[in-house]
Amino acid sequence: MPTSSILFTPTRLGAIEIPNRVLMAPLTRSRARRDEVPGPLAALYYAQRASAGLIVTEATQMGPGAQGYILTPGLYTEAQAEGWRKVTDAVHAAGGRIVVQLWHCGRVSHESFQPGGALPVSASAVRLEGQSWTYDGMQPHPIPRALETDEIPGLVAQFRRAAEYAKAAGFDGVEVHGANGYLIDQFLRDGTNRRTDRYGGSPENRARFLLEVTEAVAEVWGADRVGVRLSPLNPFNGMSDSDPATTFGHAAQALNRFGLAYLHVVEQMGAPLSPEQQEILRRIRERWHGPYLANGGYDAARGAEAIERGWATAVTYGKLFIANPDLPLRFLTGTPLNEPDQSTFYGGDAKGYTDYPAAALARLG
Repeated sequence: MPTSSILFTPTRLGAIEIPNRVLMAPLTRSRARRDEVPGPLAALYYAQRASAGLIVTEATQMGPGAQGYILTPGLYTEAQAEGWRKVTDAVHAAGGRIVVQLWHCGRVSHESFQPGGALPVSASAVRLEGQSWTYDGMQPHPIPRALETDEIPGLVAQFRRAAEYAKAAGFDGVEVHGANGYLIDQFLRDGTNRRTDRYGGSPENRARFLLEVTEAVAEVWGADRVGVRLSPLNPFNGMSDSDPATTFGHAAQALNRFGLAYLHVVEQMGAPLSPEQQEILRRIRERWHGPYLANGGYDAARGAEAIERGWATAVTYGKLFIANPDLPLRFLTGTPLNEPDQSTFYGGDAKGYTDYPAAALARLG
C-alpha cells in the first residue's frame, strides 16, 4: 500500500467507526452566543468538515463557571443541547461523525465569567500570569481559589450531566479535555498542583480527578465512545511538570482500565521536539494500549508515516481544517491547501469561518 493511502483506510476507535484517519482536532472559534449556545453558523461550519474521519468539536463548557474565554459554547442547559443538536444533525446528514470535547477552564478564567463574580477555581491557588479575554476587554487573571476536597465530586457530577446532555444533543461520543493548562491539567501537573489531600502529591493522586471524570462520562456513554486528551509537553497557559514522563505515563496506564475509544495527545506546539522530549513521548506512548490519536505539527506525509510505523491510529489536524473544510480530499488528490487567516480565528461572523473555498471551487477560481 502506498504510504499516503494509509490515511484513507477505515478503522475503529472503540465503538466509533471512522472512514478515514484524517481527523479534525478541537479548535476554539469564539462564535457562540453570550448564553453559550452554538452560533447560527456552527451547523454549517461543522457540516462543511464532515469528510473528516471524526470531528472533535471546539472545547465546550461542562457547567456554570467553566468558561474562560468570550463566546465559547456550553453543554449544560436544554437550550445549549438544542443548539448542538442542529450541529450534529447537519454533520450526520453530511455523512460525518462528531464527538463533543468537554472542558473546565479552571484558573484560565476571570471573575466576570463566574456565577456571582466569584474567583475562578483551580487545583491550587497558583495565579496564571497574563490576561483574560473578557467581554470588557483584556483583564488580569486573578489568583484562583483552590477547590476544597469536598467540592470535587460536584464537578465530577457536572461532567456526568454534560455527558448526558451530549447524548440528548445527538453526538457520537465525548472527549474529556485534560490538556493545554485547563482544570484537569492543572490537577495533573505539579507546577499547578500543590495540594496535600488525596488529589495532590504523587502522580497517582494528581491523576485522580482525571480518572473520576473519565469514569463518570464513561458510565453515561460506555467507555468505547469516550476519549481523553492530554498534553504532556505543552507549556501553554503557564504549565509545567517536574517529571512529565512519570506523571503522564501513570495517567496513560491508569486510563487503560476503562477500554476507552482513544487517547488524544498534543505532542508538539511550535518548535520541533528535542531528543529528550521525543523520549518522554515514547515512554508515555508505550504505557498506553488503546487507539492513539497524534496531534501537533503533522502534514499529510508525516501523518501517514506515523500511522504506517504504528505510532498512531489516526492523526488530528487543527489549523489545516480551519482553512480547508475538505482537507481529506486535498490530501488524497494533492490539491494545494488554502492558507489560514489567523486574524479571523477568534470571533466574528462567516469571514474566516464558513467562507473558505472547497477544492473544486478553488480550482475554478
